[in-house]
Amino acid sequence: MTAETDGTAARSGADGDGPWTPGPKPQHEAPDPDGAAEAADPDGEAGEPDDKKPAKKQRPFWKELPMLIGIALILALIIKTFLVQAFSIPSDSMQDTLQRGDRVLVDKLTPWFGATPERGEVVVFHDPGGWLPEAHVEENFLQTALSFIGLMPSANEKDLIKRVIAVGGDTVECKKGGKIQVNGTALDESSYIYPGNTPCDDKPFGPLKVPKGKLWVMGDHRQDSLDSRYHQNQPGDGFVPEKQVVGRAIVKAWPINRWGTLPVPETFDQKGVQSRALSAAPGAVGFAGAVPLVLWRRRRAQSRAAARSALHEG
Repeated sequence: MTAETDGTAARSGADGDGPWTPGPKPQHEAPDPDGAAEAADPDGEAGEPDDKKPAKKQRPFWKELPMLIGIALILALIIKTFLVQAFSIPSDSMQDTLQRGDRVLVDKLTPWFGATPERGEVVVFHDPGGWLPEAHVEENFLQTALSFIGLMPSANEKDLIKRVIAVGGDTVECKKGGKIQVNGTALDESSYIYPGNTPCDDKPFGPLKVPKGKLWVMGDHRQDSLDSRYHQNQPGDGFVPEKQVVGRAIVKAWPINRWGTLPVPETFDQKGVQSRALSAAPGAVGFAGAVPLVLWRRRRAQSRAAARSALHEG
């Protein structure tokens, strides 16, 4: 045994004769395989590892503001295009139901599912052609942008608002001194017609048959409304195509003191007014009932024929 070996053995044992024990790790030794390092406190004693990460700083509000504005504008555009749009009333033709300057909310969602305007509803529709004078109002960039996303109405939109009196397939008429009649039934318009007005004394009409897919519309302020009556000499004969309807006005949203809904008057629920739709219903029901009956009779005849054929073959 060499001296180096004896010296090493002597230094490794407690008294030179005991078993070998490892000495302290040198400072430059590689870390433990699990990579965990012991933390020492200021006194040199081992401490517990700190697994907590520093909390992430919250982004300042002014940095998030542009993103929030962008999201709000996108949502406003989607709502205006597919759900609800606000319109401003520019004239007195729908008094007292609607006053000049009122803001109404128009349902644009229902037509996407195939719904068509009904009698008595207040609807907004595009100019069918020649109902409004040709005029262009200059708007600044801000007005154009806000109207595009639906936050304010455009001064150049050629839209009108009237009440649907008759729909496709109806017969409508009004004689001087009398009431409007739809399918031979007189309407009681006292709940919505402007006080002091007559149903049509200023412009009697009819009887007229409303073509399919068209509407006959009138303002509630009859003596101050250039409605279907006054456009009978134009290409559309005064009728409004259903495809030109933007949607139904459902709520008066502004000013606050005039807030309220725009329901269909009860007079339009009369059986006589609804007779056209009701008369078509029995035919549809009869046809639906006849189809299974015809199929059943055909199957029965085929079964009998098969039975006779089997008897002949036997």
